[in-house]
Amino acid sequence: MADKKDIKPDNQTQPGQLNIELNEEVAEGIYSNLAILTHSNAEFVIDFIKVMPGTPKAKVKSRILLTPQHIKRLLRAMKENIAKYEQVHGEIQETEAHNAIPLNFGGPTAQA
Repeated sequence: MADKKDIKPDNQTQPGQLNIELNEEVAEGIYSNLAILTHSNAEFVIDFIKVMPGTPKAKVKSRILLTPQHIKRLLRAMKENIAKYEQVHGEIQETEAHNAIPLNFGGPTAQA
């Protein structure tokens, strides 16, 4: 969390800078372990989904719509950040692309 001294009031924003507000609810974030990407000729849609073990149904927790230009900038920023992360923490290991997320996450199934 930022100290109050790190936050500039609206009247102290420098020319050419954008003052971005982040309320507490949004700052907490939303957990997602699955993302689905679709597109039309005008926009890209990313649905962030939370899949729970042993549950055959999942909910979209957040949907983000981006222009083709913004998705390309996002891709570039993600590539740069992944490269920086891997320099510090080592290569991120991917699971096989053909393996779907199992509904029980590969662990034991609960019984009542």
